[in-house]
Amino acid sequence: MLSIAISGVGSHVVLLILFSNFGGPPFGQNLLIKNKLISVPIMTQQIRHVNVTRYVTPLREGGSLPAIVEADDDFLYVLKFRGAGQGVKALIAELIGGEIARALGLRVPEIVFANVDPAFGRTEPDEEIQDLLKFSEGLNLALHYLSGAINFDPVVNRVDSFLASKIVWLDSFLMNVDRTVRNTNLLMWQKELWLIDHGASLYFHHAWSNWEEQSLKPFVQVKDHVLLPWASTLDEVDETFRSILTKEKIMSIVGLIPTQWLVNESAPDANENRKVYEQFLLNRIHHSENFTKEAQHARQVPV
Repeated sequence: MLSIAISGVGSHVVLLILFSNFGGPPFGQNLLIKNKLISVPIMTQQIRHVNVTRYVTPLREGGSLPAIVEADDDFLYVLKFRGAGQGVKALIAELIGGEIARALGLRVPEIVFANVDPAFGRTEPDEEIQDLLKFSEGLNLALHYLSGAINFDPVVNRVDSFLASKIVWLDSFLMNVDRTVRNTNLLMWQKELWLIDHGASLYFHHAWSNWEEQSLKPFVQVKDHVLLPWASTLDEVDETFRSILTKEKIMSIVGLIPTQWLVNESAPDANENRKVYEQFLLNRIHHSENFTKEAQHARQVPV
C-alpha cells in the first residue's frame, strides 16, 4: 500500500510518502494529486493485483481487442486479454517492455495483474466480447487508463533528441515493431510523453527455437520508427542504459512474469523459459552495438 501525508507550508506542499512491499503509486514513478503530476521514487519492484468488476467499453484497435474496465480499487484500466490473438506471450512482452521502460526512467502507466472472474462475461450481450472474456478467465494484464490523453502526432508534437534516442534505443533493444508513424503507441498526457503497448516486442518467443541467434541480431525495422529522425544521441543513451540494465535488474523484471504464463506446449518447463527471457535480454545488452549501429545507419539512409 501507499501512505501519503500532505501538509501545506506557505505556498509549498510537502509529501511524505511511505512505501510498503505491496505496491506503489497509481502511475508508477508519477503521482497525480489535484490534477498535478508529481514524480516520486519507486523503492520496490512490485506489481499490484486487482479484480475486474465492470466492463466499460472495447477499444477496437489492433487485433487484441483491449478494453477499458473498472477494478475493485475504483480505477479504470486498459485490459489486455490472455484470450486474445497472441495469448499470454503478448502479455509477457507488455510486462517486460513496460517495466524495462520504467526502469530506464521513461513514463509508462502503472501495470497491474487483473483477474477476470469466470462469471464476469455471462451478462455481456456481445458474443465476440463474451467469448473473449470466457477465454480470458483468470490472470490478465492491465495498464492504468490515462483519461484525457491524446495520441502523439509527430507533425504537431516534438520531442528532444535525448528522449527520442532513449525510446528508439528501448524499442531496438526490445525488437518492438509497433512504434511507427502509422501507429505511434505514444500518448501525450499532462503535457508529457507516455509509452504504451509493448505487446509486439520480443517476437523471438513466437518461434522460440532460435532465440540465441535472434538475441544477437540488429533491429532492421528501426527504419520505420516514428522518432528515428530525432534520435541523434544514441551512443550517449547506449552507455547510460547499459549501466542501468544490470543482470540483477533484468532478473528482477523477468521474475515478475507469472509462472503459469511461462508454460506452453512447445516449451513446458517454466523455469527454463524464464531463463531464456533473461539470457535473451542480457545478450542484447552485451551486444547493444549491433542494434545501436543499425539505428544510426537507418538515420543516414535517405527516405
